[in-house]
Amino acid sequence: MKLQQLLSYTRKAVDTYHMIDEGDKIAIGVSGGKDSLALMYALKGLQRFYPKKFEIEAITVALGFEAFDLSKVIDLCKELDIHYTVVHTDIAEIIFEERKEKNPCSLCSKMRKGALNEKAVELGCNKIALGHHKEDIVETMMMSLFFEGRFYTFSPVTYLDRMELYAIRPLMFVSEKDVIGFKNKYHLPVVKSPCPADGHTKREYMKNLLADLERDNPGLSQRLYRAIEGSQIKGWTTDTC
Repeated sequence: MKLQQLLSYTRKAVDTYHMIDEGDKIAIGVSGGKDSLALMYALKGLQRFYPKKFEIEAITVALGFEAFDLSKVIDLCKELDIHYTVVHTDIAEIIFEERKEKNPCSLCSKMRKGALNEKAVELGCNKIALGHHKEDIVETMMMSLFFEGRFYTFSPVTYLDRMELYAIRPLMFVSEKDVIGFKNKYHLPVVKSPCPADGHTKREYMKNLLADLERDNPGLSQRLYRAIEGSQIKGWTTDTC
């Protein structure tokens, strides 16, 4: 996927769900993975021509793993002229010393989001951009069905009332296949997660299951995505955004 196509998908999401307003200061949550790095390119490119002017910050929450080298991400942020902040935490130590924790991935996610949100507010941001792509949305819906017994997924725009922040997902129309293509074409400096649970989560299980189902039922993921778009899940009705 070329940058022009990435920008087209991003513009469509931003316009359809009214993700960006004049004067916004948007924090990009940068994990070091392909999705968040592609999101930096997308928002920086959009910033150049979008009629509503907005600012960008990039923030990484470092969990405390030693083997987490962000030097190439720092270089990319300099190349894109995006101010970059790394929040150093001891989340990894807390999670993996607390072995009695039944759902460490859930606790880790909450702590990471909390650290990200706090730094975003500290930097004067009013919105946080997250790199969730189309398959992430479908996987979350399926996880909700399987493990919670409800039809739900996160919305394109979410208001975090405790922090007075909006979370936006500008890559929601982009497929993971296209993100991978973009990563390869533009040589994104992906940082592999050093977390020992990486690749062994409920999300990874659901990703693999959906891949198997897609092979037997071509087009399934797209149909599931359309079901979400046509649902009554809060935040998915475009005329009320």
